Amino acid sequence: MATMNIIQAVNSALVNAMEADANVVVLGEDVGKFGGVFRATAGLHEKFGSDRVIDTPLSESGIIGTAIGMALYGMNPVAEIQFADFIFPGYDQIVSELAKYRYRSGGHFTTPVVVRTPYGGGIKGGLYHSQSPESLFAHIAGLKVIIPSSPYDAKGLLLSAIADDDPVIFMEPKRVYRAARGEVPETPYTIPLGEAHIVHGGDDVTVVAYGAMVHTVLEAASIAKDEHDLNVEVVDVRSLVPLDVDTIVDSAKKTGRVIVVHEAPKTCGFGAELTATIQEAAFWHLEAPIERVTGLDTPFPHTLEDEYLPDASRIVQALLRATDE
Repeated sequence: MATMNIIQAVNSALVNAMEADANVVVLGEDVGKFGGVFRATAGLHEKFGSDRVIDTPLSESGIIGTAIGMALYGMNPVAEIQFADFIFPGYDQIVSELAKYRYRSGGHFTTPVVVRTPYGGGIKGGLYHSQSPESLFAHIAGLKVIIPSSPYDAKGLLLSAIADDDPVIFMEPKRVYRAARGEVPETPYTIPLGEAHIVHGGDDVTVVAYGAMVHTVLEAASIAKDEHDLNVEVVDVRSLVPLDVDTIVDSAKKTGRVIVVHEAPKTCGFGAELTATIQEAAFWHLEAPIERVTGLDTPFPHTLEDEYLPDASRIVQALLRATDE
């Protein structure tokens, strides 16, 4: 197996999908000869040509609308939005059209569109290049929402998303685009949508996270073990919709203590859904209140990015509160 970062894993998935099915096309701003703003589509234009790797105008509503039309005519478009912050001009197309076609047609039409977009902080991008709007899509019936944290997961989940008949919002944590590295098969493989992953086992407290925050949580878990002898179980959600309730709840029942971590603002963030789900299913097993460690309820800052993002120290303090140390 090759060692890849997340960018390379995404690129490998796109190559595999396009080689296997001529109906798979890529479209978006600068995805062609330029290879995308983060180079996730590098080399695709040369390999597959301009009919399948399509540079679009600077119009997110146009990109999504075009992808919907392609899907209705039997194609499998993978649309790239350069930053999740730019997705809002296309939000009406996603919510009002993309998410609704299967329902409004009584199952006669599907829109197998994958919308890829880098999200979150960590690159000093400021308020227009660092937002985490995953909860805005998880709330919309008809959409699947996937967030990988590792290269292996990124490729396997993206190939599953492309093969899925339903529209998938595939959000990539740009903070670890190149920092997260691991062994990834160059041949195709899939990871089922809707399955969480326990990335670190433990008995004392559960931490539920996704995306780049998984790496921060693992750092906190290491500190908690070394300095406080706490065995932390880390659950990577991976699939926000559909959500693997069983894996998350089983971990909560085992440890009796739960921390939820994400970098989006706290109010109405996806952590609220996770917290409510755990409380409903595991209330009598809990030994402490569920706590959220999140970004702040402010626009994403530029110079104060490190103050905004949850770090290992904040997570360790939450772990200590949960275990009454």
